[in-house]
Amino acid sequence: MSRAIKHLLIGGLIIMNISIPTAATATENKLTIVNPKTLYDPSPNGYSTAVITPPGARVAYISGQGGQDATGGLSVDFAVQVKQAYANLSAALAGIGAKPNQVAKLTVYVVDHDMSKLEVLTRNVKEMFGEALPAQTLVPVPKLAIDPMLFEVEAIVVLD
Repeated sequence: MSRAIKHLLIGGLIIMNISIPTAATATENKLTIVNPKTLYDPSPNGYSTAVITPPGARVAYISGQGGQDATGGLSVDFAVQVKQAYANLSAALAGIGAKPNQVAKLTVYVVDHDMSKLEVLTRNVKEMFGEALPAQTLVPVPKLAIDPMLFEVEAIVVLD
C-alpha cells in the first residue's frame, strides 16, 4: 500500500472519530439529536436539525393523525385540532408500545399556513416532546383529506 493511501486512510479514521457538536441527546432509546453549532438552533421552534437512529433499529411509520376525536368529530378551531392531533399521535405511539422520545421525525401539514400558527405548533410539540425534540418538517398545504381538517402530523418512530 502506498504511503499516500495510508495517510488518507488514517486521516479518514481520525475524521470519522470526531464528534458532532450537539445541543441535546436523547439517551433512553439511543436516538442522538443533532443541532450543529454551525447552524441556526431550531429547538426554540420545537424541532431538531437531525436525529441519528441506532444501528439495526426497527422503525415504525405512523400515518398522519388529524384533529378528530374518538367519535370522528372535528373542531373548526386550529388550536383545538392541533392539540387533539398530538393526543391522537400519543395514542398511536402507545398502541405500538412506544413513547414520544422514540420519535425520530415528524412531518406536519398545515392548511393555509401563516406565521400566526407557529406559536400553537411550537407549544404543542414542546408539550409532547420536552427537550428531546425530533427532526421536523412543516408542509403548508391548501387542503387535507377532509374539508374541515386544518392540521395533520405523521411520525417515524424507532422501536428498538
